[in-house]
Amino acid sequence: MRQAILDLEESKIREVANAGIGRDDVLAFWFGESDEVTPDFIRQAAIESLQKGETFYAHNLGMRELREAVAAYTSRLHRPVGAERIAITSGGVNALMLAIQMLVEAGDEVVAVTPVWPNLTAQPLVMGGRLKRVSLKPHAGAWTLDLQALFDAVTPATKLLVLNAPNNPTGWTLTTAEQQAILDHCRRTGTWILADEVYERLYYAPSANGCAPSFLDIAAPDDRLVVVHSFSKSFLMTGWRLGWLVMPPAMTHAMGKLIEFNTSCASVFTQRAAVVAMQRTADVTPRVVAHLKACRDLLVPRLQKLPGVSLAMPQGGMYAFFQLDGFGDSLALAKRLVAEAGLGIAPGNAFAPEAQGWLRWCFASKELARLEEGARRLERWLQRQR
Repeated sequence: MRQAILDLEESKIREVANAGIGRDDVLAFWFGESDEVTPDFIRQAAIESLQKGETFYAHNLGMRELREAVAAYTSRLHRPVGAERIAITSGGVNALMLAIQMLVEAGDEVVAVTPVWPNLTAQPLVMGGRLKRVSLKPHAGAWTLDLQALFDAVTPATKLLVLNAPNNPTGWTLTTAEQQAILDHCRRTGTWILADEVYERLYYAPSANGCAPSFLDIAAPDDRLVVVHSFSKSFLMTGWRLGWLVMPPAMTHAMGKLIEFNTSCASVFTQRAAVVAMQRTADVTPRVVAHLKACRDLLVPRLQKLPGVSLAMPQGGMYAFFQLDGFGDSLALAKRLVAEAGLGIAPGNAFAPEAQGWLRWCFASKELARLEEGARRLERWLQRQR
């Protein structure tokens, strides 16, 4: 067995969840998904496809109809993107891994901005890459990026820069000016950018196009840029395992070959559902975003009032990322909250060593009352610790 695989850390989020799964008395906010089911009209499209017998292989890059729908959707939000730059993948995580496989060879240097979802730092290691971290810095509960520190880390020796914004877990979001500066720097160093933008529609600051700033707003088609998206978050389709890549047109044919040797293709019936999701985006995403904003606006002020809690209002994503003073080991703390408070949230050190002492609370809850009850449980537990 490859040592790089043996050395991968197991998921600390899963470790906490395993301590509470099956307990009816635990309120679970540990995983990054809504507890609301996929809208019925999307599910019905998949059912109809299955009833028609569409159970066979599809094109490696995805059905033409879906690729065109994704291209049109992307072009409405950003600069025009043609279907020849789109590949449909078996989930956002599959899209990320495909991009890493395409670009990273053993020994290549990869820079990642952290804290971040652990897959983004593990995947380069799977390929034998050498990982360098550039940490966001917390101040009064908000996380910010030192651009000069990033530029110092990204040199001509850097093959790939990995960014996730809006960020899981911190809610940090890049500005267009920061993206332009990063793109200009990477053009000078010849570094590829892998931008995980799956949370772009889960953005709560005013914007002209209803989403967070994107590298697709400023990049040329042939820039060394790969952008990853997913149907999971803003379309409530986590279990469907469907995502997409936007890439330079010269990469697309090779990506089709790589998909063949990974999954061959995404299933037809899930793609049929995704076509309908694209056609009826206005019936799904604005409502999802409005509800998530209500969840955020309830939970974050509630947590901010608790003694010893430090966090800022996140502009994007679906997480409250907060620090509890006096508690150093995030994993031990999260396990205690499961056992002693009936509250399931993710440990901050699952996302980076520098997030030790922090916790991530996914606020994507169908019922606001669940969030309120969760906050009460945390408050009562903190009172018992005095």
